[in-house]
Amino acid sequence: MAPITTGTHPKLLWPGIKAIWGNTYKDQPLGYTKVFDQETSSKAYEETVELAGFGLAPVKPEAQSVSYDTTVNGYTTRFTNVAYALGFIISQEAVDDNQYEEQAGRRAKALKRSMRQTMEWVHANVLNRATDSNYVGGDGVSLLNASHPTASGLQSNVLAVAADLSEAALEDALIMLRTAKDTRGLIMALQGKKLIVPPNLEFEAERILKSTLQNDTANNAINALRSSGSLPEGVMSWSFLTDTDQWFVKTDAPDGLKTFMRKELSFDKDSDFDTGNYKHKAYVRFSCGWDDWRTVVGSPGAA
Repeated sequence: MAPITTGTHPKLLWPGIKAIWGNTYKDQPLGYTKVFDQETSSKAYEETVELAGFGLAPVKPEAQSVSYDTTVNGYTTRFTNVAYALGFIISQEAVDDNQYEEQAGRRAKALKRSMRQTMEWVHANVLNRATDSNYVGGDGVSLLNASHPTASGLQSNVLAVAADLSEAALEDALIMLRTAKDTRGLIMALQGKKLIVPPNLEFEAERILKSTLQNDTANNAINALRSSGSLPEGVMSWSFLTDTDQWFVKTDAPDGLKTFMRKELSFDKDSDFDTGNYKHKAYVRFSCGWDDWRTVVGSPGAA
């Protein structure tokens, strides 16, 4: 990358400029912190291992021995920490001749904005690629999939028939949660927490969840989703979701979408002895993904 020199922004050398704009827009609050469980890391990678419990108890015939079962390891998920860094260089002459030194901090703010959005995109892409077979979890299939392998057979966390977001489709997803099973086939007590949608579905999602009566019908029926409190955390619209009709229900599965922070976002600056250039850099190192796919149910949309 070429340094920022006096020729890069010649207008900054002129007196009388009233304002500089375009590189310090307001950022949205971080979204990934509301979707991923955050943990720290002290190694190059972190691994989580599924531990399968016991199956159902069989009938014990009179005078016969008890049947014994065992717990077994399931699949292993590896979270490999990746470094992301960006910086800029300003020549000594550009610093010396800048008539608007108070604007120098704007570049640092712009760098922070770039790093924040990088972190958002990396995390959001876990959901953006939820049905992409090129991006698989520890069980060897994509996050949203009808064929998650388990000790009791294949299981699904995606609607059987892909559907756009609607009251009926959301009810079907929540029914899936009520009947979800662990790897040994025992029914779980999963509950929905929040509905995660792209901005294109935000207002429809609000109508579905908050209408007093059944949404988009003339029926004099209650909104069962609202009255039952099925999604206590409501709707989360995330601007970094790229599929305009894909939607997710985040569940209360204790393990699922995770991010491991190996090195917190940091900013440093220094000068180069030979050139006198001023260097600024930002650095962060983390990993993200999922281990238990039951952390979400959803649909890629009908399109």
